[in-house]
Amino acid sequence: MHTTSDEPHGPLRGLTVIELAHIMAGPVCGLMLADMGATVIKVEKIEGGDDTRRSVPPSLEGESAAYMMMNRGKRGMALDLKSPEGRAILHRLLAGADVLIENYRAGTMERLGLGYDTLKAAYPALIYCALSGFGRTGPYAERPGFDLVAQGMSGLMSITGAGPGEAPMKCGPPVTDVTAGILAAMGVLAAYTHRLRTGEGQAVDTSLFEAGITLTYWQSAIAMATGIAPGPMGSAHPLNAPYEAFQTADGWITVGAANQTNWLRLLEVLGAADLGHDPRFARNAERMENRKALAAVLAPRFRRESSATWLARLEDGGVPAGPVLDVLAMHRDPQALAREMVVEVDHTRIGPMRTLGLPVKFSGTPGRVQGAAPLLGEHSRAILRGVGYDEAEIEGFLARGVVRETVG
Repeated sequence: MHTTSDEPHGPLRGLTVIELAHIMAGPVCGLMLADMGATVIKVEKIEGGDDTRRSVPPSLEGESAAYMMMNRGKRGMALDLKSPEGRAILHRLLAGADVLIENYRAGTMERLGLGYDTLKAAYPALIYCALSGFGRTGPYAERPGFDLVAQGMSGLMSITGAGPGEAPMKCGPPVTDVTAGILAAMGVLAAYTHRLRTGEGQAVDTSLFEAGITLTYWQSAIAMATGIAPGPMGSAHPLNAPYEAFQTADGWITVGAANQTNWLRLLEVLGAADLGHDPRFARNAERMENRKALAAVLAPRFRRESSATWLARLEDGGVPAGPVLDVLAMHRDPQALAREMVVEVDHTRIGPMRTLGLPVKFSGTPGRVQGAAPLLGEHSRAILRGVGYDEAEIEGFLARGVVRETVG
């Protein structure tokens, strides 16, 4: 699918968001809102912009691939918030905005005179969304936070890996960054719903630490019930078996025979009716108690045939299963393409390029990726015009270094 848009599409059309965010969690929040139709104005620092612009390699035509992924569909402005003129410009933007997103270190916004209490007094309907490593309250509020640190402290690293006794392992993707951005977008929309009813704005506050904690629902339930902290289990499930990856003759597949019905279906596919009479595997409780023995019994059977053969048989048998795809293979997967999870946008400097799509579909107000990521300050002039500055004022801002503009 090729997507480009002069006007926002989606259920949030008409919502204006000012994004004072960098790296990942805050930009994820912004891109979710942008894909659902909000106009997101990304305000970056004059020198260098968002630090993700320097997350290279890889880059395309000098533009960071990481930056372009996290900031697609946004309008870009480069502004010196340390200058009085820069802050005055931001205030003019906020006067017409619905949401502000920021993920600066604690105290930064307050030192700039842009803390929540100050902005609430000036703009009582504003929704102020703050993302941080540990949240804006509590004993760790002043600490900087990164995904690696949050994964370690939230318990995620203790339950990730091949098995007990191995070195701590993080999840491959920055899951606390991404999850925090999604939680923040959810919080913004909840606050927006409240504002539609009451006219009142409010602060929305979430963190990487809390995002990591929310990903431990199953393991926390086990720990709270037993008093024992679960450990890593490879690809296996802490509550159901068999539910893991198995090696085939030419690769790996996942098999989710988690309930009794699917377990019996799996036995039919495997031609292993004898296992149905084995008391070790009679019910899920017994299979979990003997999970390693079960895996040892099943593994040789799966290695006899190719992944394609097993996947066809499992599908015919009604057993949930799938291939283990690398990221490039996922990009080519027909379901990913049918669901528009890989789309093409036009970048000012690069031209047509691929990016990921919106994971939420709407029947009446479909959202979509609004366009490619901006160059540093690409839309500064247009944004300033949009809030009432004339050309002479804009040229003055550019000359004094208050605003930066990059032309493709």
